[in-house]
Amino acid sequence: MSDRHQLTDSGPRAQGSDVEPGGPVEEKAPRRRRGRRIALIVLLVVVLLTGGGALAGGFYYRSVDKSIERVDAFEGVPEESRPQVEAKGAMNIMILGSDTRDPESTGGSRSDTIILAHLPKDRSSAQLISIPRDTWTAIPKSKEGRGGRDAKINAAYAWGGVPLMVQTVEKFSGVRVDNVAMVDFAGFKEIIDALGGVEIDVEKGFTTKYSLIGTRTFEKGRQTMDGAAALDYARERHAFPDGDFARIRHQQQVIKAILDKAASGGVLTNPAKLNSFVRATSDSVAVDKSLSLVDLAMEMRGLRGGNLTFFTCPVKGTGRVGSESVVFPDPARSKTLFDAVRRDSVPDILAISGK
Repeated sequence: MSDRHQLTDSGPRAQGSDVEPGGPVEEKAPRRRRGRRIALIVLLVVVLLTGGGALAGGFYYRSVDKSIERVDAFEGVPEESRPQVEAKGAMNIMILGSDTRDPESTGGSRSDTIILAHLPKDRSSAQLISIPRDTWTAIPKSKEGRGGRDAKINAAYAWGGVPLMVQTVEKFSGVRVDNVAMVDFAGFKEIIDALGGVEIDVEKGFTTKYSLIGTRTFEKGRQTMDGAAALDYARERHAFPDGDFARIRHQQQVIKAILDKAASGGVLTNPAKLNSFVRATSDSVAVDKSLSLVDLAMEMRGLRGGNLTFFTCPVKGTGRVGSESVVFPDPARSKTLFDAVRRDSVPDILAISGK
């Protein structure tokens, strides 16, 4: 991915707020070659596709795996402060990113997405927990001395990059993060186009003004979207009373649609489609140094949209802290949820989420 995909700030303003997450940030945030957003879209699709084709093209996919950008996600994260592993064999992947070409982004700010993906020991399913980017929580102090106070959760990236995000999510959830994946959401368009579009059931008709084409109207009902339309659909928040929560639901819809299309759309049996899709994916994803997408793919090659459960971290609601618009987590319900994740108790996770 080119150098234009750089993350330089902590995230966009919350709905109804003119203040960046965590208050003003005096220093520039750590710069990365890739902007990141909705990383799970790419990660899970790579898992699905390389899992399906690894036996036929293992060397090819391993070469793609080696070409993917690697990040030092755990550098300087103090081991003594990290949660202990309670369920050996289970895996928790922190997925985060930014939309480097969001028309709504101004002044270098980016639209952060944070997802904690739980992969059970038997790898038969995946539970995806979205953490609203404006969640008000304690941010540990970075090694440079920034943070060390309550702020919006995505301020951690501006103050200490990926390692501070790892510390913050671990402190917030009590769940140990095993791996990290990031994606440039701008690459989302090419990924969906490589699939030939995806099927989305639009819950409510709306018009977005923050579109790649100026404005775009979505009619209620099931429809096929190309990459540009799906990107606009997943970005929109202003057209809905619940703002970012609607955007989270739409992101989850698109993730599932990509997986379903990849599994059933002839990609695995069409070498040209498979090659263009894998290339589009590998150009957009970045992972930590220890994560092998090929190995993970082989473990999860049976994963389909029906095996995924999506939900949002429990919250009490929204409000203001000073001049900032924030999301207040529900500590009791969140603790119950993340305790189940730590124990790798999928039935309890599903029961808590109401699925």
